[in-house]
Amino acid sequence: MRLTIAAVGRSRESPEQTLCNFYVERARPFAPKLGISKLDLIIIDTSRAAMPDARMREEAEKLAAKLPASAHLIALDETGRAMSSEIFAGRLRRLAESGTRDLAFIIGGPDGLAASLRDRAEERLAFGPQTWPHLLVRAMLAEQVYRALAILSGHPYHRSRRA
Repeated sequence: MRLTIAAVGRSRESPEQTLCNFYVERARPFAPKLGISKLDLIIIDTSRAAMPDARMREEAEKLAAKLPASAHLIALDETGRAMSSEIFAGRLRRLAESGTRDLAFIIGGPDGLAASLRDRAEERLAFGPQTWPHLLVRAMLAEQVYRALAILSGHPYHRSRRA
């Protein structure tokens, strides 16, 4: 399975992007052992259109163009399903074991994710009911992907309260 995090908003020098890159790099060594052949981070520019709907529509088109055509899409959305790290890890494992070839997480920009792309997603994932800054969500998702791979690898990074 190839795993992609696709997001809107370039921020090369931000602490959030540095943190995102840090966790993606930490996750990469675990990936091949767990059936993940590639772990990519795709970032597109924020639209400069005048109106929010036009910005979201343009960003969704750019994101969609970068995604594998048959990818299993998971949209990051505050109305999505919140899950524990253990359940998230299990979900990734089941997707890999079921033959999912491409898995893509999609994160909208400052205005959100256009309904046209969000509605194409097979699943929606939330980090709780709060609204989070899109750059922070990217870093949080990268950390949770790393944590999930660590859980599945038996690495001690994740210390469950249930242990």
